[in-house]
Amino acid sequence: MNLSQTAAALFRPFEGGGLKLANRIVMAPMTRSFSPGGIPGPDVAGYYRRRAENGVGLIITEGTVINHPAAPADYNVPHFYGEDALAGWARVVREVHEAGGKIAPQIWHTGTARMQEKFPDSKADPIGPSGLGLTGEPVSEPLTTQEIRGLVQAYAQAAADAKRLGFDAVEIHGAHGYLIDQFFWDVTNKRTDEYGGDLVGRTRFAVEVIEAVRAAVGPGFPIIFRFSQWKPVNYGAKLAANPEELERFLAPLSAAGVDIFHASTRRFWEPEFEGSDLNLAGWTRKLTGKPAITVGSVGLNSEFTSLFEEGKGGETASLDNLIERLTRDEFDLVAVGRALLTDPTWAAKIRDGRAEELQPFTREALATLS
Repeated sequence: MNLSQTAAALFRPFEGGGLKLANRIVMAPMTRSFSPGGIPGPDVAGYYRRRAENGVGLIITEGTVINHPAAPADYNVPHFYGEDALAGWARVVREVHEAGGKIAPQIWHTGTARMQEKFPDSKADPIGPSGLGLTGEPVSEPLTTQEIRGLVQAYAQAAADAKRLGFDAVEIHGAHGYLIDQFFWDVTNKRTDEYGGDLVGRTRFAVEVIEAVRAAVGPGFPIIFRFSQWKPVNYGAKLAANPEELERFLAPLSAAGVDIFHASTRRFWEPEFEGSDLNLAGWTRKLTGKPAITVGSVGLNSEFTSLFEEGKGGETASLDNLIERLTRDEFDLVAVGRALLTDPTWAAKIRDGRAEELQPFTREALATLS
């Protein structure tokens, strides 16, 4: 069986969650810091256009920060507010659509993951539900209820602007130890008011963000929500220790208006809980009934090109493993990160059976991303 036959499941059309896509390949959001002063230029539009031209079904942009002084992760991370930045994103949308692609911005706030000495406005303190960093150390004062309401509206405004600019969906970043995830995690959320408490109580901030985003974009505009169990300081962290807890966690988010869940793991082939082969996206789809995106090291093992030759390649990370899971509807969409970061033609090469032309992911390649 050749590559194009093996990978056919990746190129089936998808319809669900308000989206119609040509195939199942999603470009995962990946921070690049290539937008000086937060303004995405023509080079950013060209970067995304090249992925659309080469067959990516849906592009989710790098994290773009909402309108709050402590939101950025880096001086050159793109903003999603302000006339110049939004004009830059309007150009990105035009370029991607002209190439036949679809695109969603990821809207983001870094919370207490922001380091004052590195980021743009040193006068802006990092913020978080309890003012705690990812290892539980105090870094600022807890957020007030009034401040929380202001943040909710900043997310809503970003989503409204995304729809106005012609984006096809919006993704809310609720993963990886950033602001929304800091409300989810008991290490960083010690609040005793309505925004704290048990696992369900700690979803309240996210629920209010999702509800405000839904109100801002109206019915029918797709909302994607990205979440993770793992944190940068603790790869083994678990918001939910078992399927029952995961169901309790996801239910209020789903009810608030999420159309598609983006379940971030470090390795897509790893089971999320004992006693089942389902990964986090698989469990999410099963428990919510909503479309799910899987992500985590797709196409990154060292013998990747040999995976398309019968009987060769690593067992756990093989394309066969991914395709089998996709074919049995464990999840709906597959997000590709670093492999697409390095090679804008990755999807086209997979589609056309040109495995020998795939460009390997290397750290050196990151300096010259195209």
